[in-house]
Amino acid sequence: MLTMRKRSSDILREARSFRAPSSVTDEAIFNFFSAIDTPKSLAAWILYKTRSHDQLTEIDCHPEHYEFAHAFRLDLAAVSFLSKCDFLKTSFKRDEQAFAKFRQYEELCRVTNRRFSNPQLDPQNNGSNVWLLNAVKRKIEQVLGDFSPDEFVDQANWGPGVSTMIKGEHVSAINKFHDERGITRDLYSLVGDWFHVAYPLWSTSSRDSLRKQWCFEGGNSVVTVPKNSKTDRVIAIEPGVNLWFQKACGSMIRRRLRRFGIDLNSQERNQELARKGSLIPLGQAGALATVDFSSASDSIAKSVVEELLPRRWFLLLDACRSKIGTLGQDVIHWQKFSSMGNGFTFELESLIFYAAAYAVTEYLGLDCSEISVFGDDVILPASAFDLFTSFSAFLGFKVNPSKSFHDGPFRESCGAFYYSGTDCKPLFFKKRVTDVESLYKLANGIRLLAHRHNRNSGCDARFSDCWSALFLRIPEPLRLRVPREAGDSGLVSNFDEATPRRARYGIEGYYYRQLARVGVMASSESSAVLCARLWQGSSERAYMNSYALRGRSQRLLVETLVVRWYDLGPWE
Repeated sequence: MLTMRKRSSDILREARSFRAPSSVTDEAIFNFFSAIDTPKSLAAWILYKTRSHDQLTEIDCHPEHYEFAHAFRLDLAAVSFLSKCDFLKTSFKRDEQAFAKFRQYEELCRVTNRRFSNPQLDPQNNGSNVWLLNAVKRKIEQVLGDFSPDEFVDQANWGPGVSTMIKGEHVSAINKFHDERGITRDLYSLVGDWFHVAYPLWSTSSRDSLRKQWCFEGGNSVVTVPKNSKTDRVIAIEPGVNLWFQKACGSMIRRRLRRFGIDLNSQERNQELARKGSLIPLGQAGALATVDFSSASDSIAKSVVEELLPRRWFLLLDACRSKIGTLGQDVIHWQKFSSMGNGFTFELESLIFYAAAYAVTEYLGLDCSEISVFGDDVILPASAFDLFTSFSAFLGFKVNPSKSFHDGPFRESCGAFYYSGTDCKPLFFKKRVTDVESLYKLANGIRLLAHRHNRNSGCDARFSDCWSALFLRIPEPLRLRVPREAGDSGLVSNFDEATPRRARYGIEGYYYRQLARVGVMASSESSAVLCARLWQGSSERAYMNSYALRGRSQRLLVETLVVRWYDLGPWE
C-alpha cells in the first residue's frame, strides 16, 4: 500500500526511467500457459521454450473436436496467445509469403475478369447463378440509388494514414491540405475543371495554386504491414487526392447501407448474432452461419464491380481508384478493382457481400432479417451457407473454411468467439514487455480474459497468479488503479481495490489517476490550418494552429472523474 500520495512529477519520472527486465516476457508466457494447464498449453510452451517457433505457429484447435465449451475455450486461449506476436524466431520470410498470396489472388481476379467478359462461355453462368446475379444487381441498385455532385464533394475527407506524398510523423490533415497534390490522370479528368470552385480555400492555401501544381502519379504503391507470426499483409498506398475522393465514395456507400440495417460504424450486431448463432443448432429455425473470406479485398475483380454496380456509380469509383500499382521497379496493371488502402474498399466489399447474402437468402425463401455484414464478416441463415459459398466462388471470392461456421456449436465474427453461447474470446500477446504501459496492457488483458472465463461475474482464479506476477513487476508508485473504461492507462481494477478519491463540492463521482499518452504537438501557421478546422469541426485544439506528430507521444499523469465504476468482481 502507498503510505503517501506521490507527486505527479515523481510518478512521471519513475515511468520514464522504468525498464522491464528482459526475463519478464518469458516469465509471463510461462505463467500464462501454466494457468491454462492443458496438453495444448504445455505443447505451446515447450515449442516456445525450445525455439521451435515454426511448429508453434502451426499448432491449432478445432471446435468440432470438443464436446464442451470449457475445454475448447482453454485450448483456444493457449494456441491464440502467441499467434500474432512479433518476436518469434521463425524461418518464414513473411513478406515473401504475403507477396506470393497477393499474386495468387491477382491471378484469381484475372480469371474472374476473363469469365465475366465472356459470360456465354462461362460454364458457371447457369442455373441459380444467373438468377442470383440479377438479384444482386437489383439489390445493389436499390441500396445505392442516385447521388448528387454536392454529396460527393461534401463527403470527401482524409484518412488517418499516409499517402504517396505525405509520410512520416507529419501526417496530418493540416499538412495534407497544405502539401498534398498527388492525383491520377483519370481522377484529374473528373475533378480538375471544378476542383478550385468546390474547394476555393484549399486551392489557395497550398504553396502554389493546385491548378498549376498538380503532381500526376501513375497509381498506388504496394507495401506490406505486419499481420501475424506467419505472414505479412499487402496493402497499397494511394495518391492523396485520390484517397480524399475515395473516402467520399466510401462514406456515401456507408450511409446508404445503414438505411438497410448494415451499420459499418459498429461491430456489435455481428458479435451478438454470432452469440445467437452458437446457441441454435443447424436445422432449427433461426440457425445462423458466420462466414469469413480469404483475402476478400484482394479478390474484388474489376469486371465483377462493373457488372454489379449501376453505371454512374461504377464510373465514379473507377475514376477515383488507382488502375496501376508499383512494387519496387515493377509496374502492375491491376486485375482487382481496389485493394486494402483504398478509401472505399471496405464499404464496397460490404455492399457486395450484403447484396449476395440477401439474394441467396431470398432465393431459398428464408428470413432475411438477420443478415449482417461487416467487411468480409458475413452472417446469414445457416441453410443458405452452401449456396452462398458457391455463388461467392462464381463472383471470384473464396470462403475461408477454417474461419467459417454453419453447423456445430461454435461461431466467430468481428472478434467475437462463442461456443454454445459461452464467450471464448482469446488474448493475443503481440509485443515484448518493455515498459510500464506494456505491463499494464498484458496484465489488463489477462484480467479481462479471467473475467470472461468466469461469465463476467468475478474473475477466474486460475489466472490470479499470472496477473499477480505482472502486478509485482510494476514499481509501487506506478500501480495506478483505473476502471475498465480507462483502457491500458493503469491497472484495471475493482472499486474496492482502487479506493478512488470521492469528488467534493456537490460533484457526483470519483477521481482516479491514470498514466495517459498524448500526442506530441507541432504548430503550423499556414492557411491550411483553417481548411482542417473547417472540415473536421471543433475539437479540443480547434482554435490552435497545431497537430499531433504521428507515432510520437508523451506521458501525462491525468486525474479523471468517473461517475460509475464498472466492477470486475473478485478472483474466485
